[in-house]
Amino acid sequence: WKISQHHSSVMPEASKPQAITEAEVKNLFQLWNSALATEDPDAVAKRYSKEGVLLPTVSDIPRTDYALIKDYFVGFLKKKPQGEILESHVTIGSNWCQDAGIYEFTMGATGDKVKGRYSFVYVFEDGEWKINHHHSSIMPEGIVTAEPITKDEVRDLFQLWNGALATLDPKKVADRYAKRGVLLPTVSDIPRTDYPGIEDYFTNFLKLKPQGEIESGEIMIGTNWAQDAGIYEFTMGATGAKVKGRYTFVYVFEDGEWKISQHHSSVMPEASKPQAITEAEVKNLFQLWNSALATEDPDAVAKRYSKEGVLLPTVSDIPRTDYALIKDYFVGFLKKKPQGEILESHVTIGSNWCQDAGIYEFTMGATGDK
Repeated sequence: WKISQHHSSVMPEASKPQAITEAEVKNLFQLWNSALATEDPDAVAKRYSKEGVLLPTVSDIPRTDYALIKDYFVGFLKKKPQGEILESHVTIGSNWCQDAGIYEFTMGATGDKVKGRYSFVYVFEDGEWKINHHHSSIMPEGIVTAEPITKDEVRDLFQLWNGALATLDPKKVADRYAKRGVLLPTVSDIPRTDYPGIEDYFTNFLKLKPQGEIESGEIMIGTNWAQDAGIYEFTMGATGAKVKGRYTFVYVFEDGEWKISQHHSSVMPEASKPQAITEAEVKNLFQLWNSALATEDPDAVAKRYSKEGVLLPTVSDIPRTDYALIKDYFVGFLKKKPQGEILESHVTIGSNWCQDAGIYEFTMGATGDK
């Protein structure tokens, strides 16, 4: 006996695709989202199929097995994410389905919101729907692209600010700062954190007619930011004085142009250290003045006084408040050929100032009077 007919076929009811509706496909996202809410990376990883693949938003590594998928969510779940689908497009096949669109996450740990694109491909495996493929990416139009800038161009940004100083218009200078710019100025204790505050500072500073020059600086460039830090010197047109200081400019690219996000300016710390002087050296300063008297040259005596020196003399009712008036006094006084001697001295020393007060006696060489 031989086989006349042999018919073999799969069980037709067993090969029927697992039915699923569009609404049920969309609800599969909620199962995954609920697993996120547990903050348990194992619970999330179990939503993926045996051969599931995850291409995550914030990792370059494809996650192609349970261990790698779980590893990704160990970090991601620290942000306490919860997702919401904003736009969904569902496709249904035979024992597979796809949901692709746009979702947004709220990070419970920080309150931040992050929008992205997603694709979920689900398969029916071991009696339930699992994620076979999950691709998540940031919104491409929201990706920040770097505005190109060279080191020379960063240095030229100082000239834009310096040019604004030259206008003597505080508004033009304040316009060089970013919307949230911060100015820590050289000669004010008040941080200037908004436009009115920055403008107010320059209202006074510009009265000195400052013009700056960078002596040395180091430049760093990042994505849409740059930093220039070093030493600059200002010449004050109103007085001719020169002032050296340290600077930091941090620039950001805002509304199509580079603006100052942070400007920190400070005096040179070593230059501001007090000049050391002893009590004996303070007392000896009198001898310098006394020696100038001995020259009988009123210019030589007047030069012993500071630029803003004041002399309230013994035999004149007129306060001598400038070089000419001080010299004028000594024109007459030196005719007596005075030479002084300190009889009693009390010295006080401060930061870059000192005082010597007491009793002195003059011998007038022209007459011998004391």
